[in-house]
Amino acid sequence: MRILRIPHTLPVLLLAGISCIAGPAHAAGPDFQYVGQDDRVHGLTAPRGCVAAEGGGGRAVTNGTRAAATLYQGPRCTGRVIGTLRPGDAVQVRPAFASVAFAVTG
Repeated sequence: MRILRIPHTLPVLLLAGISCIAGPAHAAGPDFQYVGQDDRVHGLTAPRGCVAAEGGGGRAVTNGTRAAATLYQGPRCTGRVIGTLRPGDAVQVRPAFASVAFAVTG
């Protein structure tokens, strides 16, 4: 997994697998975004616990949440761990992931 570092104050917009820094620090949009194997951009707003990756996450991923996000190859956060993204991370992901677990923050 290749990790790209960006400032935590700037949101990242993912479109067709290309990362672009965009807009003001508080732009509206999903907190967690990824490009699926279905070539569509998917987004989750305020995700909690284990969440299925619709379209099968398989490319670029941006974690704009305040929690760590662990990507799993299997459904319901089972199987091999593909990687863990810290808050603010934007990465290219291979292989695909089927679910993602968000750490509990206090």
